[in-house]
Parts: sequence; structure tokens; C-alpha cells
Amino acid sequence: GQRQRVALGRAIVRNPKVFLFDEPLSNLDAKLRVRMRAELQELHQRLKTTSIYVTHDQVEAMTLGHRIAVMKDGQVLQYDSPRVIYDQPANMFVAGFIGSPPMNFVPARLLEENGRVWLQGRGFKLWVPPDKVTPEVRRYLGQEVVFGIRPEDIRTLDTVREPVEGRTFQGRVKVREALGDELIVYADVAGDEIVAKLDPRLPISPGQEVTFVALLEHMHLFDKDTERAIL
Repeated sequence: GQRQRVALGRAIVRNPKVFLFDEPLSNLDAKLRVRMRAELQELHQRLKTTSIYVTHDQVEAMTLGHRIAVMKDGQVLQYDSPRVIYDQPANMFVAGFIGSPPMNFVPARLLEENGRVWLQGRGFKLWVPPDKVTPEVRRYLGQEVVFGIRPEDIRTLDTVREPVEGRTFQGRVKVREALGDELIVYADVAGDEIVAKLDPRLPISPGQEVTFVALLEHMHLFDKDTERAIL
């Protein structure tokens, strides 16, 4: 850790035109890593020097980067701002890499009934909001897709006040992780595992049956073969 900090200091005092950081915080402990991230941000704001920062830590990428290139096997899968990478991932790899816990991926089928488009899974039937039914989504009607929803976009029924028609599903809690400021729940939904990030004050216990609500305005759909984003 000390060597990394010394090397970083030596690079900075040279006043270069471009910084190339190759995992500079990887050997630091968690507390020092958080502090150094803040110092690097302050340094960049002061020097205005172009920086290329290589990291396997998605938190570092999201907090430090103005633009992020997500790579796999030497290929750039997506290059965009942190907000776009999070909200509009190009494929399942990007969607699963950004976010903690990672996005839930569940097999499902797109159906149209009575003028509405539905997402039918083993343990759920969810109504796809009309503004999400794009021409690209319609191309997959009657086909199997992968439904993606982030843990932070799942609620419990008793915490939602707006209408929930077509947005609920049942799950049995397997594991709960109370982290102080948040509660991570792993639930079994007809054989599929769903992870939800919930209010830590909720009285949820392993073995309990819970009605969950999916915030479908934040839903994602992927091609099950190519893993490319459909929505």
C-alpha cells in the first residue's frame, strides 16, 4: 500500500499531459481506498489532466470516471457516461458488472393478451408498461427473453403506495443480510433466485413468504442467445 502511494506521488509531481493509472488503489485497505478515491477526484479537478484509469472495481469506475469503457476479452462492449452505463447497459455482461448486488436475470417469455404486453416467467406474470413496448420489443413477442431488474428496483408490497397491478410476484426469503443502512434479501421465486435491496427496518425473516413489487419503469430485456439489450 505504501509503495503504491509513493509511486502515485512520483507520477503526479512530474506534471504530465496524461495520467495512466493501472489499478493504483488495489493494494490499499478499504478505508484508505475510499479516502484515496476522494483525493484522486480532488486532484483531477485541480489539475484538469486527462486520466486513463484501469480498474476491476466498478465502484472506482462509477465514482471516478466521466466516461467508462467496459471491456471483456480485449473488446470494448460499451463506452459511455456512468449514468448511461447504469441505466442503459448494452448487454448482460455490462448490466451484471455495474451495480452491487448485480442485476437479477430471469428467463421469461413476452406475450400479448387483450392489448397488453406481458412478461411470463416461472413464478411471475408482469405487465410491460406501454412506453416500454418499443418496435424492438414487439419483434420478440411469443419468444423467450431474459428479464433484468436491479435489486434496488424491487420493493415489498407494504412499502408501495401507488397501484401495483401487474407488478407483483411472490417469493420465499432464503437469506437476509442486514448491512445497517440497507437490507439485502435473497428470495426463491419458483426456482429462480431474486435479490432485493430493501429498507433495513423491514421485519423480514428467512422462510417468510413475501409479496414483492417490481419497479417496471426500470426494467431491462435481453436477447437470450446474443445477450444484447432489447430494452
